[in-house]
Amino acid sequence: MYRFSFKNIDKTSQYEELIKEFLQPFQYEITSSENADFIYDFQGDKEEIKKQIYNDLVKTTGKAPRWGILTGIRPVKLAGELKDRGFSPSSYLRRNYLVEKSKAVLAEEILDYQRKIIGIPEKNSLSMYIGIPFCPTRCLYCSFTSNQVSDSEIERYLDALYREIDFASSSVTDSEYKLESVYLGGGTPTTLNAKQLDMLLHKISKGFDLAKLKEFTVEAGRPDTIDMDRLIVLKSYGVDRISINPQTMKEKTLEIIGRRHSVNDIYKAFEIAHETGFEIINTDLIAGLPGESFEDFVNSLEEIVHLGASNITLHTLAVKRASKLKEMDENFNYKEEELREKMLDWAHGALRKKGYKPYYLYRQKHTSGNTENTGFCRKDKVSAYNIRIMEEAQSILALGAGGISKRYFPEENRLERVANVSNFEIYINRIDEMIDRKQKGFFIETEERKC
Repeated sequence: MYRFSFKNIDKTSQYEELIKEFLQPFQYEITSSENADFIYDFQGDKEEIKKQIYNDLVKTTGKAPRWGILTGIRPVKLAGELKDRGFSPSSYLRRNYLVEKSKAVLAEEILDYQRKIIGIPEKNSLSMYIGIPFCPTRCLYCSFTSNQVSDSEIERYLDALYREIDFASSSVTDSEYKLESVYLGGGTPTTLNAKQLDMLLHKISKGFDLAKLKEFTVEAGRPDTIDMDRLIVLKSYGVDRISINPQTMKEKTLEIIGRRHSVNDIYKAFEIAHETGFEIINTDLIAGLPGESFEDFVNSLEEIVHLGASNITLHTLAVKRASKLKEMDENFNYKEEELREKMLDWAHGALRKKGYKPYYLYRQKHTSGNTENTGFCRKDKVSAYNIRIMEEAQSILALGAGGISKRYFPEENRLERVANVSNFEIYINRIDEMIDRKQKGFFIETEERKC
C-alpha cells in the first residue's frame, strides 16, 4: 500500500486519476500523514505536481503510461489549442506533458488531417444526435443506455421522442442554426423495426433542413438487427453512413460478451449493406476482450478489412462501473495491459498499410493500459460527427433519453451542457421537463444571435 499526501490541495481527484494509471485502487490511499510515501506540496503549478507524481511512479512501478500526465479524453483538441497558440503540438506534448513521441505525433497528425479534410465548423453550424436506448441484449462491458423491452414500450418511447423532435425542429427553424450532421445512436437504433424507422426518419426529414448535410449516420450496430427492409428505409431518407459493430469475429467471444448473433450474421449484414448501396460502413473492434489472444484480434481485423469496412474504429476495452464485467472482475482492466498495447500497435501499422488513415481519437477512463480509441478511414471518408463531438467547437443538439446537448459559445470558447435523463421511462414521464430544459438552456437568445 502506497500512501500519498497532498499539501495545500483541497481537491485531489485529478491527481488520483493519474495515480490510477499506475496503481490499482487497493494499492494506494490518500492521507494527511507526514509519514506518507509520497508528499507533494502545491506551489501554484498543477502540471508540475503531476510531473512529480508521474516520475515518482515510473521509478516505483516500472510502468510508463504513453500519454504521460494527460488524463483527459481529448488530446487532439489540446493539440489544436496548442497549434492555434503557435506551438508545435507534438513537441509541446512531449516536453510539457511527458507524452511518448509516437502518441504526440499521432495527435498532431490527426489534427492536421481533420483540418485538411473537414476544416473548422462554420458559424452557427449544428450537429444533432438522436438516441434510441434499446438493444437486443446487453453486452458484458456495456454501461450505456441499452434496454431490452417490449415493442409497446418502444412505441411509448417514440411518442415522447417525437414530441421532443417537433419542439427541436421548430426551434432550429426559428434560429440561425444550420445542420451539418445527424447521428442516430444508442443503444441500437435498428432495434426499431422498418415501420418504426420509417416514421422516425420521416419526422426528422420533415422537421429539419437536411439539404446541406455533410453526413447522416445511423448506428445499425448489432448485425442481428440488420435486414434488407430496414436498410432500404435508411437509404430512402438519405442515410449515407452506417455502423455494423460486431466488436470481434470470434464466435466464442460473441457468446461470452452477451451477443446473440453469429459471425455468419456479420457477413450477411455486410452483404445486405453493400447490396443496398452503402459506401461508408463503420465497424468497431475491441482490443482486449475476455479470453482473446493476439491472433484472435488479428483475425478479426483482417476479416473486417476483407468485408469492406471504410471506417474502422479501434477500441481498447474499458471496464465501466455499471457493466457486468466490472461486477465479475473488479480489476479486469488492469490485466494483460501489454497484450492490448501489442494489439493496438499492430493494428495501427496494418491499417496504414491497407490505405487507412487515423482521423479521430479519444480516450476513456477505466481503459486497460490507459491507451486510446482511434477511428481510421479510407479515401478520406471521415465522420464529421465524430470529429465535432471531440473537438468541442460546435453546438450539439441531443434528443432522446441520455442525450447531452452542448451549446457552444465561440467568443468565449466554452460549452454549456443541457442533459436529458438517461432512464427511458423517466424520460417518457418527464418529456415536458426535457423540452423546457432545452428551451431555457439551449435555445436561449443571446446578443451574438441578435447581431
